[in-house]
Amino acid sequence: MPMRFYVVKIGGSLIGCAKDIVRRLFLLSENGYGFLLVPGGGPMADLVRSLYKSGLVSDEAAHWMAVLAMEEYAYLLADGTGAELVDDPCPSQDIRILRPYRYLLKNDSGLEHSWDYTSDAIAALVACRLGSDMIKVTDVDGVMISGRLVSEIRASELMGLRSCIDQGSLRIIGSCGSRCFVLNGSIPERLIAMMEELPERCHGTVIW
Repeated sequence: MPMRFYVVKIGGSLIGCAKDIVRRLFLLSENGYGFLLVPGGGPMADLVRSLYKSGLVSDEAAHWMAVLAMEEYAYLLADGTGAELVDDPCPSQDIRILRPYRYLLKNDSGLEHSWDYTSDAIAALVACRLGSDMIKVTDVDGVMISGRLVSEIRASELMGLRSCIDQGSLRIIGSCGSRCFVLNGSIPERLIAMMEELPERCHGTVIW
């Protein structure tokens, strides 16, 4: 069976159960899966956003400070889980966690230095570069429009709408041809079961 590889963005909203998610992903890696984890920013990025709103930092400084916040989260995800921290990602049948600051310092082309391009967009960019689909693991069931869960939607249809994924991600997904599966990771064991059914069945939202 060929390896099934995904770039997985683990949102800061899941910081309380994120390590459990990482440990459970090793069960899938034993069955032919490989994952590159891209950390969210979590409360560390929230502090950067607060400083930005207060006018204390520029767009440029806020961009790199927020990426550094993601790197802090990367160390939390790796701590005690057995996952390897990497700076130069490539598809592999194991669990690796990207240190995004070190990676993007070499080349962050494709990213605007604005709040339209958050950790979602960074994960989408990495997935595009690796020719992989992306899984956004968050604390909601998927994309909601008018109070209803959308099972499948084009990235272009979400442009300009407020949703659980940033605008930069939508631009990247729409231009690169990869897919993004939005899944709720609040219950880690349920998340693993949902991931096993991809891509044939998605229990959240598919953005393409």
